[in-house]
Amino acid sequence: MRMPGKNIANAAPLSSAEIELRDELIADVQMLAGQIGERNMARYPQLNTAADFIENSFFCAGLKPRRDSYDLHGRACHNIEAEIPAAQGTAALLAKPFGVSKPPSTILIGAHYDSVLGSPGANDNGSGVAAMLALARRFAGKPAQHTLRFVAFVNEEPPYFLTKKMGSFVYAGRCKARGDRISAMISLETIGYFSDAQHSQTYPAPGLGVFYPRVGNFIGFVSNVPSRNLLRRTIAIFRKHAEIPSEGAALPAFIPGVSWSDQWSFWQHGYPGIMVTDTAPFRYPHYHSATDTPDKLDYDRFALVVSGMEKVIQALAIAPR
Repeated sequence: MRMPGKNIANAAPLSSAEIELRDELIADVQMLAGQIGERNMARYPQLNTAADFIENSFFCAGLKPRRDSYDLHGRACHNIEAEIPAAQGTAALLAKPFGVSKPPSTILIGAHYDSVLGSPGANDNGSGVAAMLALARRFAGKPAQHTLRFVAFVNEEPPYFLTKKMGSFVYAGRCKARGDRISAMISLETIGYFSDAQHSQTYPAPGLGVFYPRVGNFIGFVSNVPSRNLLRRTIAIFRKHAEIPSEGAALPAFIPGVSWSDQWSFWQHGYPGIMVTDTAPFRYPHYHSATDTPDKLDYDRFALVVSGMEKVIQALAIAPR
């Protein structure tokens, strides 16, 4: 199911707010991939340093971070979450449609903070974490009708990839066990690289190239088929506000790339989820390599993506319960 997008060749100059956002993204990617560097179970001290950095970033934003930890090979691994509860009191009651008593659901924005063996992981997935932190800062202290939860996941990369040892799989299982009502899981995965070169974009299945652009200047929205309604709504909001091209598809999960991030874990537990991505190995020449460094990212277009996602989350958060 394709959702074709506008092909905006030249985006408008960044606004002052987007320039501020861009500077935040640069600083956080530099911290994760430049200063901390490779971070995984083989680089366990660096993995913990990244967790500390994320936790402190939430705290500095005025949020109350919490570690959702589990044991792996005798060592503690940490998912880091920060939640903004749904608004309570008079304002929330006035905003709630008459006769509707359904409790608020949770909109979860997640990104994995580990990097693959041998890579500093600037785009994969320093870009996703930087975006998640920037969005958390912008919603901290703001009332909404739905709970917002920002989560940094551990151990997404091999050898834990698409297994029950993934941090997001453990986390999603715990959500299901306690009955969390997650209406949307948005996985921010490798979102900082763009190219205007012809044939810079490839696809996992030959047929997709017939319908989608061959130039990697867009941001992608991907879901499995059961999450197609969430995908449609998300990309419609994004296109209304964002100054960057976008493409979207709800595809069978068995197609390579469709399930390649933390949204897979939530699908396994019955939650709707989408992935926002620059398509990673189908565009990014430095994917899973030692050259995935902060200088490879296009921070202007990266900032436009995050600015658009801010509008998406705002619209989802204030929607009727």
